[in-house]
Amino acid sequence: MVVNTPVVNTPVVRWIRFHYDDAIAIGSVLDGNVTVHSGNLFDSPQPTGQTLSLDQVELLTPTQPSKMVGLWNNFAAAAAKNDWEHPSEPLWFIKPSSCLLRPGATIEPPSSYDGRVFFEGELGIVIGAEATNVALDDVDRFIFGYTCVNDVTAFGLLTSDASFAQWSRAKSFNTFGPFGPVVATGVDAATLTVRTAVNGRERQNYPVSDMIFSPAELVHHISKDMTLYPGDVIACGTSTGALPMRIGNVVEVTIDGVGTLSNIYGARPGDAGN
Repeated sequence: MVVNTPVVNTPVVRWIRFHYDDAIAIGSVLDGNVTVHSGNLFDSPQPTGQTLSLDQVELLTPTQPSKMVGLWNNFAAAAAKNDWEHPSEPLWFIKPSSCLLRPGATIEPPSSYDGRVFFEGELGIVIGAEATNVALDDVDRFIFGYTCVNDVTAFGLLTSDASFAQWSRAKSFNTFGPFGPVVATGVDAATLTVRTAVNGRERQNYPVSDMIFSPAELVHHISKDMTLYPGDVIACGTSTGALPMRIGNVVEVTIDGVGTLSNIYGARPGDAGN
């Protein structure tokens, strides 16, 4: 297993899952080249000796999560702006595997909802080993690496029914869970910055260090509530700047040291991004 805690001379490795020559494979990316690996991403994958150019492959979601766990109210700046109290424990929701979307693919407007749909650029934690009731001091063994997430949200549904906040529905439409393009190992999450741009214009720029609950604390707390499996993703929540998308918007979530996740919202068949 790859342990995420950075140490001196620990290299950063960026892993992808991709489609090439009628097969699905995994590999590491460096300078636009893919070193193809065999085996399981979470159990010492081995290089096959084959190298491909990144532009030869079709990127897929870098893992196949059983679920994505999302966070609400996990950044101090957003809490201060909205006059929210800091929660005493993580406030989480589930995005099912049916909503997940590969890099470059199209985020589709829901057919059953015609209100505003927001982008939310976020850091994603990728789990590397089955995790249940993990002690805080032991968390590093269970974090494989980090990825970029766009936690797409049908915002109007959250409070459309006064008797029931529809978090699951608002977050779970097909294509509402883009993540990737890579899982980066060997990075120090506390040093990272999340930036989101729409059609090239920056809309979000915030440090991961502003989290109320750190990645390690999130894994610790959430694993006490449910078992996390290899490949599962925890979307760490977003800060200020999340806004509605318009048809044709290209949304890019960039985390330096990890990568850039790019998707288009509501493009029609034949448009770029399909």
